Amino acid sequence: MMVSDKQLIANRENAKKGGPKTEEGKAIVRLNAFKHGLFAEDLVLPDEEREALNELWERLIVELEPQGTLEEMVITCIVSTFWRRQMAVRLETNYLYEQFTLAMLAEEGEDLQAWTDFLTRELGKKKAWQNLLRYQTSFENKFFKAIHELERMKMARRGEAVTAPLTVDVDISNDG
Repeated sequence: MMVSDKQLIANRENAKKGGPKTEEGKAIVRLNAFKHGLFAEDLVLPDEEREALNELWERLIVELEPQGTLEEMVITCIVSTFWRRQMAVRLETNYLYEQFTLAMLAEEGEDLQAWTDFLTRELGKKKAWQNLLRYQTSFENKFFKAIHELERMKMARRGEAVTAPLTVDVDISNDG
């Protein structure tokens, strides 16, 4: 999409002004580009507790007893994908609650059928919702893949025979 000459001039003038100057202004705009945080560099979002993440990581280190840096890296992958999946579930819950509350305010006095109608109507057409479900599935796949890889590493370390990972194609179509 092309920007008009008038818009281009306005954009250049606005760019010369720079961003917010005061600490208050900077605090207001600091999260403007923030969407959901599922792919943030730092796993812990501003409203989350770093202690819970650290505790999870420490518990898994004790439970899984990694040997060497590579196994520790796999555990880090397990923790991060689990944490991100849980974040996606919380986003899903918050989204549903927010949307349902709005629907209920618009349709006061409706019962469970309103909830069913809402889900059918809203969730099927929301790209953000579809992306959120896709992210959850992706995180789950990475989580289990990392667990399986750690198991394979431990088997190899113990001198056990390690088979190649299996890939199974599943056909769910009704075609016989």
